[in-house]
Amino acid sequence: MHAHVRPTPLRSAARVAAVVSALTLLVGCAGAPQAPSDGAAATTPGASASSASFTPVDLDDCGDKVTVEEPPSKLVTLNQGATEVALALGLADRMVGTAYLDDAVAPRYAEAYDSVPVLAEKYPTKEKLLATAPDFAYAAYASAFTDKGIGTRAELSGEGVGTYLSPFGCPEGTTKADPTFESGWWEITEVASIFGVQDRAEKVVADQRTQLAEITKARTGDDRSIFWYDSGDKTPFVGAGGGGPQLVVDAVGATNVFGDIKDPGWADGSWEKVIAADPDVIVLADASWDTAKKKRAHLESDPTLSKLTAVKAKRFVVVPFSESTPGVRLVDGAKRLSDELAALPAS
Repeated sequence: MHAHVRPTPLRSAARVAAVVSALTLLVGCAGAPQAPSDGAAATTPGASASSASFTPVDLDDCGDKVTVEEPPSKLVTLNQGATEVALALGLADRMVGTAYLDDAVAPRYAEAYDSVPVLAEKYPTKEKLLATAPDFAYAAYASAFTDKGIGTRAELSGEGVGTYLSPFGCPEGTTKADPTFESGWWEITEVASIFGVQDRAEKVVADQRTQLAEITKARTGDDRSIFWYDSGDKTPFVGAGGGGPQLVVDAVGATNVFGDIKDPGWADGSWEKVIAADPDVIVLADASWDTAKKKRAHLESDPTLSKLTAVKAKRFVVVPFSESTPGVRLVDGAKRLSDELAALPAS
């Protein structure tokens, strides 16, 4: 289903928070140039950072050392999370290819996305990737950098292609980032440093901080329990207590039925627990491999599940899968859930 560059192997939430906060303060105090908003950056081609003004980047990314002496000019993105970070930073004019979406690209990025060649529905072959003459590849999941993907990072390095892997997608045996909003902002900041567009990252992060503060203040989920339904019929695959879905549920002040499962993001749940909890609201994840429509049909047609209070009252909220993973659209997921909860009839 789901398948480079900083000098410490550990990506702790505390370090991430300190660095991103410092960058935000620097913008406010130093009067840095105003970057376009998150949405505007996606549709406005950004001027490439000049080699003269670029600060070389030397980072440890998922255990791989990445050194960038000049800002890349021919980027290929793999997986939706990476693609939308690049678009949010206004890098469409440097993208020579992209591949592998989970669902529809956010409307604010659509125009920029349409200007980028789509190399494959999933992962392109290494040969097709190299045909674009890229100098950098950025992926959200480790599966991209394998023989079944576009080739290993070592192989790509040998072809002159630098790589960066999302800190949330580090392979087994390496340290992944803690699933927090702060970690997502840190990834945006790292990618911006590679391409010399730090001012844009600062603007994106500042805007999202403001939006998240408004969501948490509204607390439209108070006194409501939520079942986050990702996929599965016989056994529900659910939003668990250690990842993006939990962050979104916490942001609105609700209770996650499967919040006691501390898996990083998603896990197998049980229909017995769903029935016992009788949640106030059901979140339906919408993805290309398992649509919200399909899950709703299953709930409404099952003799037992159709008796759940939320199903009878039609208290469903549809959240795109891309808004449930830590990254540039996670705050969008929190905003969507907050607004939908406010509009639902009382439990």
